[in-house]
Amino acid sequence: MPAGSTGKVTDRQSRMAFLQANTKLLVSKLVPEIKLHLAEESLPIWRKTEEELGEINLPPPFWAFAWAGGLALARYVLDNPSLVAGKRVLDLGSGSGLVAIAAKRAGAAEVLAADVDLFASAAVLINAEANAVSLRVTEDDILDTTPSDIDVLLVGDLFYERDLTERVVSFMERTAATGAPVLVGDPRRSYFPAERFINLARYDVPTTRELEDQEIKRAAVWRWKG
Repeated sequence: MPAGSTGKVTDRQSRMAFLQANTKLLVSKLVPEIKLHLAEESLPIWRKTEEELGEINLPPPFWAFAWAGGLALARYVLDNPSLVAGKRVLDLGSGSGLVAIAAKRAGAAEVLAADVDLFASAAVLINAEANAVSLRVTEDDILDTTPSDIDVLLVGDLFYERDLTERVVSFMERTAATGAPVLVGDPRRSYFPAERFINLARYDVPTTRELEDQEIKRAAVWRWKG
C-alpha cells in the first residue's frame, strides 16, 4: 500500500507493500553481499508507520535499518560458514532479517527469523526475496520458551532495555543448556552483559549519527559462555 493512502496496513502483504514504497534497496560497506530495503531517515518512516496503522507511540522502526551489531554478526557468519552450514538457525529479534539472510547464504539448512514487530516479518520477507533466499518467520514472543528444534542461536543488538535484556539472557541460558551455541553481535550497548560472553571478533562498522553516536561504530561478535 503506497504511503499516503487512506487505507491502513492491516496484513502482511500490505505491510510489505508499505516497506517497498518507503525504503530503498541498499548495501552496507561491511556486508556488501546482502541487499536490504532500508530507510534513509528514521523520523519520517516512523511517522508514516504510525499514520498507516492509525496508532501513536509505536516502537521505533528497528526493521528499517542495519544496526552495528547485526552487521558485525552477519559479516562473521558469512566469513565462518561452518558455524551454520547444514544447521537449523534461529535469528532472535531479526529486524530487517540481515543476520538471518547471512546465515542462509552461509549454508544453513533452515533459518527462523523471530521478531514481535509485525513490520519486521514483512521486512524479513521482502529482504529475503531481494537476496534470493528462503526464510521462515514468526511474530510470536518466544522469549519464555525453550527452543528444542534449533542448532544455533544468533542475536544482534537486543541489549538496549533492561527488562528485554533480562528476558533475552534467560532465553540464552535455556538455549545454551540444550547444547546450541549462542552468538551475539553487539557494540556493548547499555545493558550488554559482557562478562557472560567471550569475544570472537571486532569490527569497525560504518554508520551514521542518524542511528548511532559515531560515524564509525566499534562492534563485536561474542559467544555465550554462561
